[in-house]
Amino acid sequence: MSRQLLMMALAPLLGLFILGIGNGFLATLITLRLDTQGASALVIGWVSSAYFIGIAIGALFNDRLLLRIGHIRAYGSFASLVAASVLLQGLWFDAGAWFVLRLIGGWATVGVYLVIESWLLTSGDEKVRGRLLALYMISLYAAGVIGQLMIGATKDLDETAPFMIVGMLAALSVLPMAMIPRVSPLVEHAEPLPIYRLIVITPTGVMGSFGSGILVAAIYSLLPLYLQHIGLPVEQVGQMMAIMVLGAMLLQYPIGRWSDRHDRQLVLILISLFSALISLGMVLLPHNPWQLALLLFLLGGGVFALYPVTVSHAADRMPAGALVRMSQGLLLINAIGSSLSPSLIGPAMTAFDDAGLFWSLAALGVFMVLFFTWRRSVRPAPIPVAPFAPNTPMSAVGAELGITDERLQGALEHEHHEDLSEVVPGVDTAEPIVGPPRPEEAEAPYFGAQEPLAEGSEQELKQQS
Repeated sequence: MSRQLLMMALAPLLGLFILGIGNGFLATLITLRLDTQGASALVIGWVSSAYFIGIAIGALFNDRLLLRIGHIRAYGSFASLVAASVLLQGLWFDAGAWFVLRLIGGWATVGVYLVIESWLLTSGDEKVRGRLLALYMISLYAAGVIGQLMIGATKDLDETAPFMIVGMLAALSVLPMAMIPRVSPLVEHAEPLPIYRLIVITPTGVMGSFGSGILVAAIYSLLPLYLQHIGLPVEQVGQMMAIMVLGAMLLQYPIGRWSDRHDRQLVLILISLFSALISLGMVLLPHNPWQLALLLFLLGGGVFALYPVTVSHAADRMPAGALVRMSQGLLLINAIGSSLSPSLIGPAMTAFDDAGLFWSLAALGVFMVLFFTWRRSVRPAPIPVAPFAPNTPMSAVGAELGITDERLQGALEHEHHEDLSEVVPGVDTAEPIVGPPRPEEAEAPYFGAQEPLAEGSEQELKQQS
């Protein structure tokens, strides 16, 4: 990556890092504060859902505001709303008011992500998007780890101080974007593929995205409540949440690269099964600190890898001309799952005590195992066509970051002419190879595999690699 490109990406990444620290801190803080004030798991679930509902709404409409007023003013507006909503929560405790404030906060936060992601998207072409996406992921997860550790660092401050810190971080995140000497990039309005079309093309992608949203939102919203109820002090709650986020960061890429060389539907089955078993382990195994830390590290790695592998699987099946709209559509489905998650799993924690969280996660994991197994029996998985790319973007426009040059090239090279024009308007060619190749075609290996090829196919493999 050139120095010039790095400098262009530095400002939005720094803004993301500053905001992400406060965002990770706030999610756990709100759950713990509501619990301290005597709120039930159901109430905590609803307040947490409000944030994800705001994200889903913002993912649909915020790009229109951005197109009207430009990046810098949009960023300042959204970040100001984030700061104001957080500061009001510190001044006024009421579960109903917090629901509204978290809704506004979620809507504004995804607006901030939209500005950052669209700026990164226009900083370079498809050839460097993979590296930009990696920097984005590192910034986001590193900020999440620091944010969780701040829980313990602020435990001795008064009740309003943590909210003031988060509000201050939201305000400070404006500075890198406001000071950068660059004209705002142009962004087109996002038009995701409708859900019913995605269901026709990639039912596995839809279920994986929806289930991932439920799992991740439940962990962020209700896991701190579980940890506090099993007797951990506040600082240890933050440490355990940080370990979980660290597992998500460190294990996502190795799992993704593993999926490059195997049937991705089988990988999804194994990830779902793994997440279900770890969830059961959280309930059935004794909780000494080291064992709990290991389980949470593995849980974060499994659950957070589900969505990017799902998107990679869907991209293997998608025509090249629809990759961007596909990724945007799956992101919205993921946001819908996130918005429903806490309010669905909160009642389980009320009915079955705190262990209801992990019984719910295990049940969802088993359901996805059965669904993915059924889909694999009905329709064989396509051959992976390009290297796995981590998927952390929050906005529909930023979802395009995952459509790298290698992914586009892979989709083009593996398309055959099965007409999908009625499902994906404007796309003339069809989808990549599904299942074994036809007898007259060369055997196509998994991405990166070294397998014998039919005569004349050696040059094609070199181009893919």
